[in-house]
Amino acid sequence: MAVQSGKDLLIKMDMTGDGQFETIAGLRATRISFNAETVDVTSLSSQGGWRELLAGAGVKSAAISGSGVFRDAATDERARAVFFNGEVPQFQVIIPHFGTVEGPFQITSVEYSGSHNGEATYELSLASAGALMFMAMAEPGEEPEDYEGDGGDQPGELDPDLELTDPEAGE
Repeated sequence: MAVQSGKDLLIKMDMTGDGQFETIAGLRATRISFNAETVDVTSLSSQGGWRELLAGAGVKSAAISGSGVFRDAATDERARAVFFNGEVPQFQVIIPHFGTVEGPFQITSVEYSGSHNGEATYELSLASAGALMFMAMAEPGEEPEDYEGDGGDQPGELDPDLELTDPEAGE
């Protein structure tokens, strides 16, 4: 795989609640991180005194951050409203030539700054607020990567091991 351009890592926000995603305006730097807490089950009988972890038991989370030039676009207005109203809309993170992560996020901080001889800038931080979906992306003309060797993990398909919920179904 070729080197990817950082400007292609996009953060998109659902603008209307019906799946109309738009790239947040003015971002110049973006980051997404995934985390999983560990559950330590080490005991006196653990082999050689080595720590033991309980597989799949920890809380999973994701964090998104971005910074850029303040443009006062519709996405900036929506981000401010989401923050001040405590909303948890859907976001997408497009990871170039890898896939798309989608799910609910809460904007946890918004910072604005500027200097007298520079542009006005802002920073956003978001925290996951529910189950996330990952949709793998294949290069045109290439077979998708089979991460588990089972024929799965195809573009547009969700990872079957991900726990997904339908908030409208009350699950």
